[in-house]
Amino acid sequence: MHKLRADVARVFADKLGSDPDSRDVHYLAETQRDATRPLILSADTGMTGCNFAVTETGTVVVCTNEGNADLCANTPNLHVVSAGIEKVIPRLDHLAVLVRLLSRSALGSPITQDTSHFRGPRRGGEMHVVLVDNGCSEWLGMEKFWTSLKCIRCGACMNTCPVFRRSGGLSYGATYAGPIGLILDPTFNARKYSKLPFSSTLNGSCTNVCPVKISIHQQIADWRRVMAETHELPVLKNVMMKAAGMLLSSPRLYRAALPPADSTLRHLPRFVVYNRLNTWGRGREMPPAPKQTFHQWWHENRAGKNGAGKNGMPKP
Repeated sequence: MHKLRADVARVFADKLGSDPDSRDVHYLAETQRDATRPLILSADTGMTGCNFAVTETGTVVVCTNEGNADLCANTPNLHVVSAGIEKVIPRLDHLAVLVRLLSRSALGSPITQDTSHFRGPRRGGEMHVVLVDNGCSEWLGMEKFWTSLKCIRCGACMNTCPVFRRSGGLSYGATYAGPIGLILDPTFNARKYSKLPFSSTLNGSCTNVCPVKISIHQQIADWRRVMAETHELPVLKNVMMKAAGMLLSSPRLYRAALPPADSTLRHLPRFVVYNRLNTWGRGREMPPAPKQTFHQWWHENRAGKNGAGKNGMPKP
């Protein structure tokens, strides 16, 4: 998602011998298809994931928009399904609801391009389903965090998150990014991902759009509390968060600090921000510092007008 057509064209030219100057989407897609289709057709084993596994019928359901899962499942003689145990649902009635939730929340469409139901191997072939725990059983016993197992991986929380939209997925340094990643990743390794729960504004938009009603922002706050109580936070991070807490808890102090901070950013030497120690500055540019704060703009353009007082509130 974070790659441009030009990036894809360069990689394809290097690895597949395509035209490095062509960024046409159809040409690039056809190039990829020509290179990978023979590999799939000659493969002995195909492996797919699993969006939902229905115990009522033994059905494995895979939702895609590219069709590669169908090729991997139907072309080779052996089909291996890797399914997390949280993907298991009781009945087909539940599947009908969840498939619609997944597609509408992810794409805004009624259904994905390919929603495939596998109930057995192809004729003369084999099908193996591997159920993966990966800590889910232990996770189920976490009173404050077990509901995150309900996630159907639609990505709606990422689409609405202001932090994710600005920083992109690679900045999270983990398999799961965005708001859902902030609560999933620490369950696997709290020490390694101790900083992630702090990569949020706690605005609650993620919870508002979650189709399965996970209280994501509340769990992010709970993980912050866990990290503080277990002393997983680095000393510098702890000091910075306490300083930020003091600043943000005082509107007057916050407003007084913004103008000098913006002025400093405008004149700061580039190497101070973009260096090896600042991982945030790798591969991205900071937006230019505004010349005035919103509060200053409001007082100049809106305060005292249209019935508003100097504090921006309607006059009595």
